[in-house]
Amino acid sequence: MPLNFSLAYAIAFCAGAFPRRLHWAPCLAVLVLTDVLKDVLYYHWQPLSLFSLINYLAFTALFFLGRSFKKCRSTPKLASGGLLGALLFYLITNTGAWLQNPEYSKGFLGWIQALTVGTSGWPQTWEFFRNTLLSGGLFTALLAATLHATEPEVSESETEQEEESEAAANPSSESNVDPSHS
Repeated sequence: MPLNFSLAYAIAFCAGAFPRRLHWAPCLAVLVLTDVLKDVLYYHWQPLSLFSLINYLAFTALFFLGRSFKKCRSTPKLASGGLLGALLFYLITNTGAWLQNPEYSKGFLGWIQALTVGTSGWPQTWEFFRNTLLSGGLFTALLAATLHATEPEVSESETEQEEESEAAANPSSESNVDPSHS
């Protein structure tokens, strides 16, 4: 598989977009466990490095981006969200690499280098970005289409009840505002 061609972006995004079908906690647990095992057994690195934590921050951002697509039922729109998530992931992780890698100058040009060519000894970072976009869009579309196709039919009254219970659990600040003070 090409570097950064991963199903993980789509899983994080779809866990937010389909919270009843793809629970975030097991997804995050599998991600952390596989990262720790890979880092220790394959790369012989310290588990849970600062860069790993930056990756988890990026996956968390993907999850919350997916939450904003929660009511979206169009697979093409969800795939677009997966592409946006891949872009977000790329920007967060490459900015993290730029901040912690001493080979990059800490100015704007160093950040652009981190986003485009990277450092010597590695493939150029635009290649990582290309693979992130391809896999983010492809796997999000496949996962969203599969989750839609296997989704049980929900009646309108069940949808309204779910929205009401969600609104009760998360009261908006507007409901707490006294209209006379507007």
